[in-house]
Amino acid sequence: MVTTFKDYKYERPDLGKIETEVNALLVEFNLASSADVQGELIDQLNDYFNTMSTMENLAYIRSSIDTNDEFYDGERNFFDEYGPTIQEISNKYYKAITESKYRDALEEKYGRQLFELASNSLKSFDPKVKELLQKENKLDSEYSKLLASAEIEFDGKKLNLSQFGPYSQHTDRTMRRGASETVQGFMGEHLEKIDQIYDDLVKTRDKIARDLGYKDFVELGYIRMDRIDYDRGMVDNFRKQVAEFIVPLVTELKERQSRRIGLDSLKSYDENFDFLTGNASPKGDAEEILKNGERMYKELSPETDEFYKFMRERELFDVEAKKGKEGGGYCTFIPDYASPFIFSNFNGTLDDVTVLTHEAGHAFQSYMSRGYDVPEYQFPTLESAEIHSMSMEYFTYPWMELFFKEDTDKFKFSHMTGDITFLPYGVAIDEFQHIIYENPEFTPEERRQEWKKLEEKYLPHRDYDGIEPLESGALWHRQGHVFSVPFYYIDYTLAQVCALQFWKRANEDFEEAWKDYINLCRLGGTLPFNSLVEAANLRSPFEDGCLESVVGEVRDYLNSIDDKSL
Repeated sequence: MVTTFKDYKYERPDLGKIETEVNALLVEFNLASSADVQGELIDQLNDYFNTMSTMENLAYIRSSIDTNDEFYDGERNFFDEYGPTIQEISNKYYKAITESKYRDALEEKYGRQLFELASNSLKSFDPKVKELLQKENKLDSEYSKLLASAEIEFDGKKLNLSQFGPYSQHTDRTMRRGASETVQGFMGEHLEKIDQIYDDLVKTRDKIARDLGYKDFVELGYIRMDRIDYDRGMVDNFRKQVAEFIVPLVTELKERQSRRIGLDSLKSYDENFDFLTGNASPKGDAEEILKNGERMYKELSPETDEFYKFMRERELFDVEAKKGKEGGGYCTFIPDYASPFIFSNFNGTLDDVTVLTHEAGHAFQSYMSRGYDVPEYQFPTLESAEIHSMSMEYFTYPWMELFFKEDTDKFKFSHMTGDITFLPYGVAIDEFQHIIYENPEFTPEERRQEWKKLEEKYLPHRDYDGIEPLESGALWHRQGHVFSVPFYYIDYTLAQVCALQFWKRANEDFEEAWKDYINLCRLGGTLPFNSLVEAANLRSPFEDGCLESVVGEVRDYLNSIDDKSL
């Protein structure tokens, strides 16, 4: 009989006992007479780390599904508080393997990437910053809970923030503007609180970095993100290419959209409304979408069929927006059950399908990598992981008619334009964080002014029509990554360029492109970003000319579509 997610057993880990047992194994490890003996001990140690990860993920998933669940809220607080202790325990292991006299043999067995990751973990932690890390975790959770607490009266209903999604695509412009004003009313009421949380986060992270001996948090942020084979200069050059090649295309697309929907001037609340006849939306409720996913993944490949059946049988989805549920979407992995888990907030828009395919890309990769004995290889570093998710959105294009029926062409046009228009926003969020962490003394007002400058550079078409606090530079207050995972945003843009290459290749030779994608998924986290890109037979987004060549393909594709007839 299959064990479903609701029966996955949670038990708070006894960290004192685990630390004692890990310490004993590390004594044996350091006294070991061969690499083989050390390898056996590594396997035992990984059992402990997998169990701690399992419990932390179960607490996180169940508390984000229902932020009002007092038990799991308490358990999440436990991991917020003791996360640095867990890192301290794992760092003793990382120190042992990086200093092993048999390191060469261990690297040959486990791969160099494990030791690069271990080195970064050691560089990003010291017991002296433990209390600051605990504070950082608590501030992050405070922000998530604040946004999840929203219960806003609109259109005769009480809605959370995720449930406003359909109104941003409403055919009635008055309704679109009203929804934007209402959401921003909530954000404005909490402006000072959000600013304060972020101010505390910036100052806390800056102090952690300086206490660890870094010039600023940007240095530490790159180490935390495990950016092993690229640096700040390469990221800066990539952003410049987006400004040069993508921003003009996005401006064209926004002008085209304005004409298509019959407006003299496109406002921010119009940007999600693509067609006068209404946006593409999935034909069916959440369960029907998941059911159509079964057919799609059965037909796509034997591997995806097996994966999706595994997910459905074990009820490893929680996809509907509901009261008390955190916003956003994510995929995580539960090691002791070798199970991915998909969390999202379906709200009746086309995003329901793109979130499903996006998170399924993450989940499929972790499913294909679940056989690795090294827990660090279950997921790759984040910019690499986003290649799997974003590419899956394109590989499933041939099945979009299952979800959108007569609106399939609408969906594809909206999806592609959305991906392109995202790129400038994505690099703006990245540049914003560089500026903020290079200037941690900025006031909240100065931060918002810096954001306004970046909007002029990357989003020159943007017009908030006087709606506050957007007008004053607070758009990023809704971007959870800025609060929770600093510098996790350029990752999406880098991966997007890789995914667009897979889209192009799939149009030319689907089987060959899919074969490279499967191989990329199987590699998991065994290599750093640029090496994985090379293994997938893709061009690095950092390579001069890569972005320019992708833009040409996309422009030709979009120009081939008569969007006014949709």
